[in-house]
Amino acid sequence: MYSDNRIYVGRSGEEKVYIYPKMANRHGLIAGATGTGKTITLKVLAESFSDCGVPVFFSDVKGDLAAMCNTGSMNESLQQRIDALGLLADGFDFKSYPTTFWDVYGESGLPLRTTISEMGPLLLGRIMGLNDTQTDVLTIVFKIADEEELLLIDIKDLRSMLQFVSENADEYSMKYGNIAKQSVAAIIRSLTAIEAEGGELFFGEPALDIRDWLRTDNNGKGIIQVLDCRNLINHPVMYATFLLWMMSELFETLPEAGDLDKPKMVFFFDEAHLLFDDAPKSLKQKIEQVVKLIRSKGVGIYFVTQTPSDVPDGVLSQLGNKVQHALRAYTPAEQKAVRAAAQSYRANPEFDTYQTLLELGIGEALVSVLDEGGIPTTVKRCTILPPQSQMGALDESTRQRQINNSDLYSKYAESFDRDSAYEFLERHRVAVAEEKQRALEEAAAEKQRLKDEAAAEKQRQKDEAAALKQAQKEANAKKRAVGSIAGTAAGTIGRELGNSLGKGVGGAFGKRLGGNVGAALGRGLLKTFLK
Repeated sequence: MYSDNRIYVGRSGEEKVYIYPKMANRHGLIAGATGTGKTITLKVLAESFSDCGVPVFFSDVKGDLAAMCNTGSMNESLQQRIDALGLLADGFDFKSYPTTFWDVYGESGLPLRTTISEMGPLLLGRIMGLNDTQTDVLTIVFKIADEEELLLIDIKDLRSMLQFVSENADEYSMKYGNIAKQSVAAIIRSLTAIEAEGGELFFGEPALDIRDWLRTDNNGKGIIQVLDCRNLINHPVMYATFLLWMMSELFETLPEAGDLDKPKMVFFFDEAHLLFDDAPKSLKQKIEQVVKLIRSKGVGIYFVTQTPSDVPDGVLSQLGNKVQHALRAYTPAEQKAVRAAAQSYRANPEFDTYQTLLELGIGEALVSVLDEGGIPTTVKRCTILPPQSQMGALDESTRQRQINNSDLYSKYAESFDRDSAYEFLERHRVAVAEEKQRALEEAAAEKQRLKDEAAAEKQRQKDEAAALKQAQKEANAKKRAVGSIAGTAAGTIGRELGNSLGKGVGGAFGKRLGGNVGAALGRGLLKTFLK
């Protein structure tokens, strides 16, 4: 309840216990065993911050917080508490609160999405359960995508990028170190598992602009962002990583603000132990760093969990406003945890903190807050105020009406898929395949051309040999014909000459001489013709 410019949390006897808005960004803790009233305390604080004009975010794990959009109503138990605390005199009244519903799966609220790039390799590696080596490989893939100016928006973008890097591992390994294909294959398997859990709905566009949550309504009330987690909580690693991403997103988006009169926004992390369970050391260090530094951005973070021991000491030491509901201690380990919780408060001489923690009833809590000077107050046993909005679950028709009437509906209801790494790499693969096919076709054509040229050359040589043989044959035939003609002519001349000489010389001697002369003359003629 917001009263006297302060957040009225509860009453300790006649004393009212307040959280000062200027100290609200020093973070806080709401702890207690199951059924002790943590959810009511969360609701009361969220309403008070909204009345103060501070936007609020919280996760609705059980579905019993969504009814804040409806005005509360009186019942017997509420009447008793209101009367016991004297709230009517303080201006208590039932009211509704401006509420926007979100759901990663898009079923019970506006679809809440982010991109692969915005999630980053460290948080994404945690969702996928990667070991250190695989996370390092994933970081390299993100680095390559950034250098190549490839947008990693959804799961198919990351899968395409992983395949591309694996196919070119030898080239990239020279620059970034070994990129084992086995590690890439393991990442792809983990990515497929995340996809099966609904990751394809979470990663996409339009991505959440965290600045859309830093708003008030027309009456100056901070708008309460409710993330329906009834399905998401079944995947605790994704749930925890998603909440951590939102905290990191706020830290990276908001400018430095210094000390403000009230926070820019307050974050409630229900089931906060899931943030730290099985988280690697590097991730716990990141959480601690963000918690320490986000205060200067004007953001208050309140962890809601069962025992303070669920929160690492480095984070717990940063929580200035603490509401501790009852703890149960039946074993030595549980008793030790309760004693540690009791010792974290400034002792109140009026009661034993340890014993009181075990005796608190439903709706009661030990409360210690920061005073106006930032000093933790002594712990007080308080009765927590009741909420002013409707308690219990919200009917689905009212929820859907709230979703449809949200001024953010037109921005986030419908998804779209713009040109990103997947589309670019698909075009690249098609271009490479076409180039490869073209090279194969050109190589085949060149091979056929060379084959055809070789065949033509062989045929030419064959034709030339045949022509040469034919010419030789014709020349030989010509020689024989000329020789025959020359021989006949020489014989005729020889006879005629022999006859003539025979008549002149006379007798057989003249014929022989004529024949010899004719033969010699014939041989000379033959040589002349053959030339």
